Amino acid sequence: MLDLYESFARADDRHPGVVAHLGQSIDGFIATGSGDSYYVTGPANLDHLHRMRALADAVIVGAGTVAADDPSLTTRRVQGSNPVRVVLDGRRRLEDSWKVFTEDTAPTLLVCGRQHATPQRHGLAEVIALPQTSDMISVDSLMAALAERGLHRIFVEGGGKAVSAFLAAGVLDRLQLAIAPVLIGEGRRGIVAPAHARLRDCLRPAFRLYRMGDDLLYDYDLRAAAVDASEAESIPQRLR
Repeated sequence: MLDLYESFARADDRHPGVVAHLGQSIDGFIATGSGDSYYVTGPANLDHLHRMRALADAVIVGAGTVAADDPSLTTRRVQGSNPVRVVLDGRRRLEDSWKVFTEDTAPTLLVCGRQHATPQRHGLAEVIALPQTSDMISVDSLMAALAERGLHRIFVEGGGKAVSAFLAAGVLDRLQLAIAPVLIGEGRRGIVAPAHARLRDCLRPAFRLYRMGDDLLYDYDLRAAAVDASEAESIPQRLR
């Protein structure tokens, strides 16, 4: 399983690495309608998350993930340093009582829209004000701000809104989806991808598949060349 971590571990200032991860049900939900997500995936996938954190310079989560899970975002299950914790909260609605703002186990950055820049501290977190569209921080501006701080290995741990924004911005190198053997029925959706009218225009990334306890992890390489549309057109109709 070392190949799952190799490319991310090699990322540096010349070749940054951005990996996103979501744990979801068979039917594509990351939480129930009430927001309950403890735990969609099992302990083996949780260990994987902590390994990714240990390799990362920064781990990113959205405000919804903090409000739903109150995570510490540390590497307590594995050996390795804690990454810088980055919380995306465009409207700065989170209170400063969550763990990421009260625990000094790792530096924390609260990223919000420019109109919410003051005060410059949020609990123990430093506040970074960036441009935003609607409720989402500009991903390109965020990546530039992190690079200026020497943070080049970026792990986007959730939730669905944050991962979808990074996917739409085209900055992800890899997308990891851990599928748990559970049917939720209705709840919070995971990935929302840019829509296409024709199936042949849809993204079909190369992937590797890993077993993690009862879960299956799909590791999609978004930088690998997709099947050429003209190649697909050459397939005889009877074989499609």
